[in-house]
Amino acid sequence: MYRLLMYIGMILGGYIGWWAGDYVGLGLMSTFLVSTFGSMAGLYMAWRITTDYLE
Repeated sequence: MYRLLMYIGMILGGYIGWWAGDYVGLGLMSTFLVSTFGSMAGLYMAWRITTDYLE
């Protein structure tokens, strides 16, 4: 369950980051960078949820 939530958090965070970068009108590399930060944020949120509520 832990790894599944991490995976889902990374996917959702990356998608939101990609959407935000594209919405603002950044270039391809800048949008990719925002998506990377979104993936890391999603990973952190999933980690916090699993450690606070599932353990």
